[in-house]
Amino acid sequence: MPDAVSISVRPAVQGDVGSLADLLEVLFSVEEDFSIDRNRQERGLQMMLDNGMARVLVAADSDGTVVGMCSGQLVVSTAEGGLAVLVEDVVVSRDWRGKGIGSRLMRGIMCWARDNQARRLQLLADRNNGPAFGFYASLGWEATQLVCLRNRIQPS
Repeated sequence: MPDAVSISVRPAVQGDVGSLADLLEVLFSVEEDFSIDRNRQERGLQMMLDNGMARVLVAADSDGTVVGMCSGQLVVSTAEGGLAVLVEDVVVSRDWRGKGIGSRLMRGIMCWARDNQARRLQLLADRNNGPAFGFYASLGWEATQLVCLRNRIQPS
């Protein structure tokens, strides 16, 4: 395996969707609130790639193999009086973890947020994923008093 220096961070392209869906399988296997459904994940990725209000970043080695990803979506925040970015899908292949790739992806999404005049980044983390909390804390992320609630819309 090459070292992390050979890794480049770039915006995702259509040809990355299959590799990104593979990474989402890894991520969703440890998150109790999500289920693996490749068709749904590929459809969601496609929607993000087609949406100017979203960005998907990939980390790829010198051969072009995707080894990590993260995504961000611009949302309007009334609390901020401007834009915020919802960060999701932060995952690095097991063999590449601990080499600074996740940090590079997060810096990339932060730069994209800044370029789009976002005032805050926010994310949800699985409460049982201790390594994720340690990773985010090392990057300066802070817990809030907010909790996530959801209500699924049933098709009519």
